[in-house]
Amino acid sequence: MGAYDLLFRTVLTRMDPERAHHLAASVIRAIPRLGLTRLVRAATRPSDALAVDALGLHFESPWGMAAGFDKDATLIRGLWALGFGHVEVGTVTAIPQDGNPKPRLFRLVADRAVINRMGFNNAGAAAAAERVAREAVRRDRPIIGANIGKSRVVDVDDAIDDYRASARLMAPVADYLAVNVSSPNTPGLRGLQDDILLGPLLDAVLEEAGSTPVLVKIAPDLDDEAVEGVARLAVAKGLAGIIATNTTIRRDGLASDPALVEAAGAGGLSGAPVRARSLEVLRVIRAAVPADYCVISVGGIDTADDARERLAAGATLIQGYTGFLYRGPGWARQIVRGLARASAPSR
Repeated sequence: MGAYDLLFRTVLTRMDPERAHHLAASVIRAIPRLGLTRLVRAATRPSDALAVDALGLHFESPWGMAAGFDKDATLIRGLWALGFGHVEVGTVTAIPQDGNPKPRLFRLVADRAVINRMGFNNAGAAAAAERVAREAVRRDRPIIGANIGKSRVVDVDDAIDDYRASARLMAPVADYLAVNVSSPNTPGLRGLQDDILLGPLLDAVLEEAGSTPVLVKIAPDLDDEAVEGVARLAVAKGLAGIIATNTTIRRDGLASDPALVEAAGAGGLSGAPVRARSLEVLRVIRAAVPADYCVISVGGIDTADDARERLAAGATLIQGYTGFLYRGPGWARQIVRGLARASAPSR
C-alpha cells in the first residue's frame, strides 16, 4: 500500500468529502506559493512524444484535469506542476452562486466513484476571468479551458443571454471555452441539449467567443441517436470540438451498498461506473464527425491503460477528475508516464 493509499483509507475516508477536497486544494495552491513549481514539475514533466496539436493549440500531453475540480481558477499552476497538460476551470456562471445545500459530495469507495450535486458553486465568471488572465500571461503554463454554465437563478428561457455574459468574460483570457449543457445538478440544464434549444445557444456563444475555440460538453445519458445529433450539430455550427462525457444520473451496476447509494441521493455519478458508457459515446461521436475533429474524452479514466484505450478509440485529448480522489497527487504523473512507456519504440 502506497503512502497516499494509507492516507486515503485511514484519514480521508473519515472526512467529509468536500472538506477533503478543500484540503487537497490548499496543498495544490501551496506548490507555487512556496516556490516549488519547478521542483515538482521536474518530476512530472511529460515526454515530448506525448505532445498533441489540437484546437489550434499545442498541448504538452493529451492528459488534462476536467472541469469541476478547479471551480474558481485558483489551482491552475499547481495542477500543471503535478503533470496535467491542460486544466479546464469551472463550471463558472455569469452570476456568483453558492451551489446546492451541503452535504452535496459523496464517495462510493467500493465503486471508485463519487456522487455530487454541487450545483455550480463558484464566485462568478468575472472573478474567474481575472485569475485566468493572470495565469495566461505566463510562459510556462498549461492550456487553460473555461467551462461555462447557466446561472441557477436564470430561467431556461433566458439562458442564452446568461451564457453570452460568461462567454464575453472568459473568451478573451481562456484558450478554449466549453459549453456545459449536461450537468444534472442545475434544473432544466440538460434540456438545453435538445437541438432546437442548443443551436441558438451555440450561435450566441460562438458570436461572443470570436477566435477562441468553442466546444460543447454532453451527458452520457443521451441515447446514441441523440449523441449523433449533437455531434452533427456541433460540426454544422462550426464548433471546434465535443467533450464527452459529463456525470450520469444512472445508478445501475454499482457494487456499493444500495442503502449508501440511496442515502447519497440525487446528483451526478462519476468515476469507474461511467467508463463503459463514456467509451461508447466516444466511439459514436468519432464515427459521426470528421477524422480531424477534436473530441475530448472524459469519464471513468483511472489508469494509463484506460487513457490508452480512449486514445485508441479516437479521443484527441483526455481528462480525469474522480481518479484524483482515489489516486492522489501522483495520479497525473502515473498517467503520462504510462502513456510514454506505451509510445516508446520497442528495442
